[in-house]
Amino acid sequence: MKNKIILYFIVIFSVIALQKLKAVPSPENYNLGIIPYPNHVEVKTAKTKLNHLNIYIDSKWHSSYLYDLIKDISDVSFSDQKKANVILIETPTIESEAYRLEILSNKVNLKASDKAGFQYGLISLMQIVKFRGLSLNELIIEDSPRFKYRGMHLDVARHFFTMDNIKQHLDYLAYYKYNRFHWHLTDDQGWRVEIKQYPKLQEIAAYRDETLIGHYNDQPHKYDGNRYGGYYTQEQISEIVKYAAERNIEIIPEIDIPGHTLALLSAYPELGCEDKNFKAATSWGIFEDVLCPKEETFQFLNNVMDELMRLFPGEFIHIGGDECPKVAWKNSAFCQELIQKEKLNDEEGLQSYFVKRVANYIQSKGRKIIGWDEILEGGLAQGAVVMSWRGAEGGIKAAKLGHDVIMSPNSHCYFDYYQSESPTEPLSIGGFIPLEKVYFWNPIPSEFKPHEQKHILGGQANLWTEYIKTYSGVQYMTYSRGMALTETLWSKEKNYKQFLDNLEKHTDYWKLKGANVAFHIYDLKYHVISYPGMNPKLYFETPQNTTVHYNFNDTSVATISGNDTINIMNSGKYVFVASKKNKRGNPLTLDFHLHKGTTAKIELEKHPSSRYAGQGSYSLINGVNGPENKYGGSEWLGFSGDNCTGTLSFLEETELNQITFRLFKGEGQWIYLPKEIEIFTSNDGIHYTSVNKTTDIDTKTKVASVILPLNQIKTKYLKFDIKNYGIIPEGRQGAGYKSWLFVDEIVVE
Repeated sequence: MKNKIILYFIVIFSVIALQKLKAVPSPENYNLGIIPYPNHVEVKTAKTKLNHLNIYIDSKWHSSYLYDLIKDISDVSFSDQKKANVILIETPTIESEAYRLEILSNKVNLKASDKAGFQYGLISLMQIVKFRGLSLNELIIEDSPRFKYRGMHLDVARHFFTMDNIKQHLDYLAYYKYNRFHWHLTDDQGWRVEIKQYPKLQEIAAYRDETLIGHYNDQPHKYDGNRYGGYYTQEQISEIVKYAAERNIEIIPEIDIPGHTLALLSAYPELGCEDKNFKAATSWGIFEDVLCPKEETFQFLNNVMDELMRLFPGEFIHIGGDECPKVAWKNSAFCQELIQKEKLNDEEGLQSYFVKRVANYIQSKGRKIIGWDEILEGGLAQGAVVMSWRGAEGGIKAAKLGHDVIMSPNSHCYFDYYQSESPTEPLSIGGFIPLEKVYFWNPIPSEFKPHEQKHILGGQANLWTEYIKTYSGVQYMTYSRGMALTETLWSKEKNYKQFLDNLEKHTDYWKLKGANVAFHIYDLKYHVISYPGMNPKLYFETPQNTTVHYNFNDTSVATISGNDTINIMNSGKYVFVASKKNKRGNPLTLDFHLHKGTTAKIELEKHPSSRYAGQGSYSLINGVNGPENKYGGSEWLGFSGDNCTGTLSFLEETELNQITFRLFKGEGQWIYLPKEIEIFTSNDGIHYTSVNKTTDIDTKTKVASVILPLNQIKTKYLKFDIKNYGIIPEGRQGAGYKSWLFVDEIVVE
């Protein structure tokens, strides 16, 4: 009996011990500091005895990048094989790019099947040591990427970046497990790669006479008068390609055709459709001068591609294909004859013919081509990969046709857009893509069936540099959002709170290294809640444990919890600042102008675009004006091709004197003022009478304020109809596309 009791307790304690050994603390309570966060982390209860890591890396896996990565970590050093306690074990059964990291009591096993897997495993290990330290529980990480294509794009045609800048960028990409660098080398404003057979490309096309000052939407345009340019020699290109390969990054070069070729035509005007003096563009946008589909043009491009493919040994060559105006082709007798000869339907068919000619040549050399989603127009070349940038629609169409797709929609992945609503943000092209929008993006459209999902290779962020002159600017626009995107492309399960905690640590790391990293975690994201008959209320989205101090009309009011709601009882200037420990967000200034419309009910006939939805329809009457110099964000509502039509309902018959509409003008971004505004009133909400309308709508600034008198009309219902400009005419940016209408506050007095 005694032995049975002893045996019973042995079994009980063994079960308890086994349960403790298998216990897995939640990731929230055991954050390892890794970005992108691993897909499987198993944490044991036992502690490691490691206080220093000795790493031996066989020459098969060694690279200068890993050497630089490891030598800067104080608790890690290289050693010979006998003294090493970090062991790299080649394991063929592990898939490419995946790794298994076992942090045990007195050693670390890193298992992978290829160089990329070992690199990613070592990066994760170094991030643990850097951001968590070696006081660890024993743990096992099994990790592999969600998508095989994880890309970052950089435009060097608008502004040129040095070799050192490009290497810095590749180091950043490697640290966050990106494996593709899309290098946009040519555009209307400059040609950046040496082609030995055509020396005028680097002698002439690589330079422009001057550069636009300020924003394209600023009128009149001003220029700096300084010649600008540069290019990479083939020797420099080869050095960069080797540097990238050591970091397991494939460089995808882009030569943009048949549009965006004004710089090329400045060097070789005979390739155009007109006999004229072409010059590299000195401003931004889309230009009507494009390549002519002559045999000498195709021979020229074949020769360029031959040199390019020798320089870039990777799988893909990007040939652009976007934003190609057809005016020059419509006016060309040669092009019209070619359309007839090749039995093409129209100029879109001619663009498809052009792209297919170039694509077929590249593919005959064993490479794959990528093109922007415009290459869908007129028919796709067989085997072409589509990079979907105008939303997800192009990617959806291509995948349903059986083509592979890289998702890069300008709704989530354009890092040249503003990332904060702070007025201190550097000048950008426009739009608004904050950190959380990038983080919560799903590259796979929700309507896709399993057999269609396989065509989504992955995703990519794009950084166009019209307004980014320095690499410091590249860092500011890229580094924070790049950390969010890599977790989107790598991690199968995500935790935003954990990511923000890690982002803060990683941001401090980059700032210590001298990088210009955007930090907006403690910037306040506000919401104005409006109810009919009541003044608006204000609340914030803030990280946990923050406090918010605010003042009204420059007088301090209170410090509140970030979760509190504030009643806005008076018009005036409110300034809010969030803080946590020793860190503060950018001040948020809201000038409230409470008016008769603020307490009304509003209904819109059509919702704004989901990309520019502000805070919903009440953004139009919440008493807060959107910024003067940028659209998007919390206040501006954007309508693509649609009118902004809606009704204000008052609780009782109300006397109205005038109504003011705030409208944005940015024709470079396809944003046009409306062609007409009309106002109607009604006392029953059914029968409406037109009381005023205007077509006299213009502005010399980016924001138009259009005032329509109402002459003390008494009404219970007020309807407004703001008519969209319509299709953008030829000769303008975005010709042939629907124009955007942007509306902000509608002030009723």
